[in-house]
Amino acid sequence: MSTQEKKSIDSDEDEFYECEASPKKGNHSRQHSRNSSLPKAGYNSHRTRLPVKMFSRSEFSVWSILKQCIGKELSKITMPIVFNEPLSFLQRITEYMEYSDLLTKANESPDPTSRMEYVAAFAVSALSSNHERLAKPFNPLLGETYELVRPGVRLTAEQVSHHPPVSAFHAESENYSFCGSIHPKMKFWGKSVEITPKGNVILHLKKWNETYTWSNVVCSIHNIIIGKMWIEHYGKMDIKCIQTGWETILNFHSCGWRSHRQHEVDGYVLSEDKEKMKYFIGRWIDNLYSYDVTANMDNIKYEDALQNQLPNQRLLWSANKRSDQSHEYYNFSNFAITLNEMGEGFKSLPPTDSRLRPDIRKLEEGDVDGAGEEKHRVEEKQRESRRHRKKDKNDWCQRKIRGER
Repeated sequence: MSTQEKKSIDSDEDEFYECEASPKKGNHSRQHSRNSSLPKAGYNSHRTRLPVKMFSRSEFSVWSILKQCIGKELSKITMPIVFNEPLSFLQRITEYMEYSDLLTKANESPDPTSRMEYVAAFAVSALSSNHERLAKPFNPLLGETYELVRPGVRLTAEQVSHHPPVSAFHAESENYSFCGSIHPKMKFWGKSVEITPKGNVILHLKKWNETYTWSNVVCSIHNIIIGKMWIEHYGKMDIKCIQTGWETILNFHSCGWRSHRQHEVDGYVLSEDKEKMKYFIGRWIDNLYSYDVTANMDNIKYEDALQNQLPNQRLLWSANKRSDQSHEYYNFSNFAITLNEMGEGFKSLPPTDSRLRPDIRKLEEGDVDGAGEEKHRVEEKQRESRRHRKKDKNDWCQRKIRGER
């Protein structure tokens, strides 16, 4: 890239959102330092509610927007601001890390079965924040970033492609690294919206030099036309350890017409010899248990785990309780409520950080009309930048962490 091209891109970045409504941004280099200045306190010391309660959507119809989109990919459809929640998809990705302590436990476990148990619990826990989250996060702008620093871990995310939309992230800890890229594909099928998160995530446990990979399962939102909307995950999740050949199979059950297994997940751990080492049972919205393999495992039910009736059962993960006011704040978890907060500790954010987006900030503060106007403005600004790059034949350049080549 020429010096002139880089200067042009950096100049665009310094005015990334370019609006007085954005919180004041500090000086921050294009290359992100490994020693972030973001607050490192746990989220329990952060805010516990949004500035205002969410507005009522009772006067708006999802069907009126989606009725022309049956069977179509929705990523290119412009949705009204009333169907958004005040978070960017990059911020939504960071909700993976709410239960990052499970990865520390995995790294500290001397037994390969136990390591697989904790990795499986982490993979399930990452979906729990989706429960009753029926609003759509904001599509990230090309080059938008988000940084999260919490005790023991730092995560950086960036929107690295616009067409198709691809979000990449990397989390680093002294115990593990966790990274991946996600290309969410959404389709409307008449009565439901189906979201398929294309892409893999990669976990590396540093103590054991083990790498685990998996992909997330399908998410579906039901009763789009009539009735109370509800969300489910379904499909098979296959977690593999590249070095050892160990594998975990998790089955997320679809509720269906007659099924009583709503939100349930079960599965097992396989050794390199394909021997079953442990069984799993739980619900992705609540918890995950493991228990021993025995000769008679027929007709095992989730209720058996709740009554402590499974052989040598162990509770691997349990979801944090949401506040009683969660339904008034987009059904955010306590962790999610903290992700867009601003304060004295955030003075050195890069100008591309999601917290500085004026449309998200206005929606969080209850200015729905202002949020819609800002959303239109920043998206038009992005389209104009794309036209200039195409005219000048300049390719988009993703960011690098300082020290990388």
